Amino acid sequence: MRHDESVDFEPYRGELVAFCYRMLGSFHEAEDLVQETLLRAWKARDRYDPARASVRTWLYRIATNVCLTALEGRARRPLPSGLGAPSDDPGAPLVPAHDVPWLEPFPDARFDVEIRVDLRLAWVAAVQVLPARQRAVLVLRDVLAFSAAEVAEQLGTTVTAVNSALQRARVALAGVADAGAVTEPDDPEVRAVVQRYMLAFEAADVPALVRLLADDAVLEMPPVPLWYRGSRDYGRFMERVFAMRGTGWGLRELTANGQPALAAYAPEPGGGHRLHTLQVFAVTDGRIVRNVVFADPRVFDAFELSREISSGDFRRER
Repeated sequence: MRHDESVDFEPYRGELVAFCYRMLGSFHEAEDLVQETLLRAWKARDRYDPARASVRTWLYRIATNVCLTALEGRARRPLPSGLGAPSDDPGAPLVPAHDVPWLEPFPDARFDVEIRVDLRLAWVAAVQVLPARQRAVLVLRDVLAFSAAEVAEQLGTTVTAVNSALQRARVALAGVADAGAVTEPDDPEVRAVVQRYMLAFEAADVPALVRLLADDAVLEMPPVPLWYRGSRDYGRFMERVFAMRGTGWGLRELTANGQPALAAYAPEPGGGHRLHTLQVFAVTDGRIVRNVVFADPRVFDAFELSREISSGDFRRER
């Protein structure tokens, strides 16, 4: 490094993890790729020229190339709603599809990154459909606000090619639901809706849950490929859940992808509660429009969730 041997790459780790996550849809892979990015940067530090680019721009060039290499030959990471029609059978077998590389949620609390609509699950899922280079252009230009010239340099292409790829990416995403209509998790109305949902869930009160749903609310449960649309089928499925797992659940509030989320703990026959799912909500106009329910232990690890909790822990939190 020509001018400053002591430059610190670490302050960029959080935003680089968020960037790689948007590119790959996997939090675990994003962490690994950022580690590789920072290692490459450290090894190449003597060749960095601050007259040509800032450290941040230079790191994003490395991270972009690392992500594009990782995406070669990869299948996209979907949510169940991206693979087929909804089910109308609340009793359908809950068979996980472990061969599908499912989209993973992002644990906001672990990183000092600004919560924005570009981390929302629906947006990240939609971006996964784009070809890798279009995906990179969209995130670098529209999310991170790099100039077309900077992105062209990062991708080793021309400004014209960057602008063309950006236009195609925007057209491809034009049909995605307006992420801006989804309010932030600390919005008082959103918090009130989520807290009412918590109370209804803990009481196994399905009619109360259904009253909090939009008419066309979506429930999906990766790695199970089933998903449901509509408050009626959502409620019928929840009746099945409570019939199977009983009442007296405990829930904890958190956030994921800039959205309200709950860690749901099912009651254990001998007492206490065991972690069952992480549920990530989209709330619009005072109603829950989507709940993505994750049951993968790797997701639990990413959010650093306790696997077992005593009943007293929930009472102390209220």
